[in-house]
Amino acid sequence: MSASPETFPGERLGLPSDGRGSIGKLGRRVGALFVDYIAATIIAAFFGYDQFALPPDAGITLFYPLIVFAVLQVLFLPTMQSSPGHRLFGLTLRRVDGAWVGLWRPIVRTLLLVIVIPAVVWDADHRGFHDKLAGTVLVRR
Repeated sequence: MSASPETFPGERLGLPSDGRGSIGKLGRRVGALFVDYIAATIIAAFFGYDQFALPPDAGITLFYPLIVFAVLQVLFLPTMQSSPGHRLFGLTLRRVDGAWVGLWRPIVRTLLLVIVIPAVVWDADHRGFHDKLAGTVLVRR
């Protein structure tokens, strides 16, 4: 189902078309994801991760940044309603009904986000499958 010309992303959810509380646009979301993943890579480096010195049989070591990324998401989303990248790009995560996201929603959302595919499949409201399944929406602060 696609949005008609008279509608905008988030209208079906009762969100404004722009400004505070509107759906976070793609550029902001990608920027926030980039910041969060770079931060996770830097933090992983403090724990011995070196992407340039990995032996061919590195195994789980390749996943250190992704593991740190997931931990950051699960820690920050329930407590701050935003990851560091979200904060930097003026985004916040909330439930569709506007309530606190709770503890389980960030976990489900993050597990699906690290799979990647659910994050690149969107609906007319620009919500990825990871947000739809968790009942969350990423909006502007």
